[in-house]
Amino acid sequence: MRKLIFILAVITLSGCGYKFNGASIPPEMKTVYIQPFENVAQLVVPRLSTDLTEAFKDRVRTQSRLNLITASTADATFEGRITDYTIVPISIQDNARPIAGANRMTITVSVKYTNKIKGHEKESFELPFTAFTDFSLAGQTLQAQEKALIDKVTIQLTENIFNRAFAQW
Repeated sequence: MRKLIFILAVITLSGCGYKFNGASIPPEMKTVYIQPFENVAQLVVPRLSTDLTEAFKDRVRTQSRLNLITASTADATFEGRITDYTIVPISIQDNARPIAGANRMTITVSVKYTNKIKGHEKESFELPFTAFTDFSLAGQTLQAQEKALIDKVTIQLTENIFNRAFAQW
């Protein structure tokens, strides 16, 4: 009996347009254009722009029904700039010989989302998004960890941008 109730609930909710991934994309929206994220941070990591852009495209591809196109005539567009990339110590290990016990990598992206669907223009925004991860250099160099750290922060950033544009939480 419980299985039957569960199945009926799923069918009812799916018929109402509810999506379990949280995305609430207008049915009229079919295409999206994601402009490459420009890197204007003081500290520039060469692949960060490409990696962030591709990670965001992958998120849209896998978590929505939208088609990515390479023209600004899409139903929605994303433009972004990496405005900050920092690595700073957040705790000191030894007062006599100050050494960072932990560090924080922070990336900030300014994103402009334009929803061109009639009646949904108010959903457009231009906002900064910031994400960070803490790490230690004990036993490893920054260069050895940097790609994995950037990937971790990128996952947070792309999730936050996607949710702000499409989840409407």
